[in-house]
Amino acid sequence: MDIKSKHKVEASFSMSSMTDVIFLLLIFFMLTSSFITPSGLPVNLPTSKSSNIVMQKVSVTITPDLQYYVNDNKVSLENLEQSLKSELTEEEGVVVLHCDKSVPVEHLVNVASIATKLEAKISLATKPD
Repeated sequence: MDIKSKHKVEASFSMSSMTDVIFLLLIFFMLTSSFITPSGLPVNLPTSKSSNIVMQKVSVTITPDLQYYVNDNKVSLENLEQSLKSELTEEEGVVVLHCDKSVPVEHLVNVASIATKLEAKISLATKPD
């Protein structure tokens, strides 16, 4: 007597659902990793209790020795307005100020007034408390 089952069980595993999950995770991490772009210059930022994440387009950094940098390019205070004007190409530009906490407030106000004159929104970068 020849007894054989007509329903054979195939021992294979479909990886299509696993690759879908991997691609979705990859896309998620690629999108969320580009939201925060840290400044490349070492400044000691002030701390704050609350903070908002802002899409950083133009970064202005003031170092403790009062050097001004626009997107990691050193500029003088006299050329700061021209440099910001060339960087702010959108209608609603956002300027993120990375100011060392030892810098006097008048320098921060000077940069903020230049950005306001160019009709840009201003955001102050801080460390979480």
